[in-house]
Amino acid sequence: MTEISSAIQELASKLDEGLGSRSFPGYRLPMRPDQHSKTRFSPWFLFAILLFAIPASSQTCFTSDDMDPATRSALQATASRYFDTVVRGDTASLKQNSIPSVASNFAGFENTIKENQTNLVGAHAVPRPPFLLKAEGTAPLPKAEFLCGVFGAGGQTSNSAEFIIPNLPPGSYGVVILDVTAKTPYTMSFVLQQQGTDWKLGGFFLRPTQIAGHDSNWFLERARAFKTKGQTHNAWLYFLQGSELAVAVPFMYTQATDKLYDETQSVKPSDFPADGKTVDLTAPTGKTYKLTSIFPLAVGQDLDLVVRFQTADVSNTGQTFQENMTVMKALVLKFPELRDAFNGIVARAVEPSGKDYGSLMAMKDIK
Repeated sequence: MTEISSAIQELASKLDEGLGSRSFPGYRLPMRPDQHSKTRFSPWFLFAILLFAIPASSQTCFTSDDMDPATRSALQATASRYFDTVVRGDTASLKQNSIPSVASNFAGFENTIKENQTNLVGAHAVPRPPFLLKAEGTAPLPKAEFLCGVFGAGGQTSNSAEFIIPNLPPGSYGVVILDVTAKTPYTMSFVLQQQGTDWKLGGFFLRPTQIAGHDSNWFLERARAFKTKGQTHNAWLYFLQGSELAVAVPFMYTQATDKLYDETQSVKPSDFPADGKTVDLTAPTGKTYKLTSIFPLAVGQDLDLVVRFQTADVSNTGQTFQENMTVMKALVLKFPELRDAFNGIVARAVEPSGKDYGSLMAMKDIK
């Protein structure tokens, strides 16, 4: 058991490094594993499903219409009850109703709930039709793939869905997505694992459907407008943001997400960092900086652009501030189209230890 726990901890740590702690997770557009991209999963969901070694035989998905009424009712009622628990901020009760691997690593869930507690006051939710996933066998499936609904000759249809989950132990799992009306609109999603006659919490996702006052469609429409104007860098960033807002759980794929993936890839720039690759940015001073990520970040009603770059040391904050300013100016000089899409830039210098130092400047002040 100790070896299994260590492996889970290591995997979650690697995922945390890739996902980061920011509200906009950068390049996490849901992509199928066969589309030449790493599949991104919440480390807390992986904690939930990586339990004991037990091999796979088959995977079956039941849509809401396919499952029996009692199961459908139980999944929706359980998700609604857990929703009320989250809104109340009763993390102790939620932890008590979690599967053991979640309960023993509950900090991620608890922090997410606390950070969003104010926005959830008075919230109401409407559950979407649930899914029931059944994995059979005697050991975890290396890549459990569940095909839900009716697929056509060309693949997904408007009523289908696909779930791809690595290392999933045999069992019955419910996926319930709720549309939440609150100060900030959200989707709240629960992955439930059946234990006896109960459905226990095995995964939890709380994702805003708007940032800076705009929803997915707004960003996608502007991404297409930027593409028409030839501003492919702005288009790429807006496509990513629009796609992120449209997705409730990162391991679920639909006809809409597949189309968005293809549309986004059509403007993917080669001179932006992505998929773990750095790119060089040369400043007018002649110094070259290695950029590790570029992504949008909502600050109130403003949409800023964050650029992270490597540096040896951030302890001299005065010097690091000047480096940040240099990177901002060099970025806008190389990509002037960014002025049309963002209110400001946040440059964050990151040393090898992971410690960073950030500076913000309004776009109009970057000369």
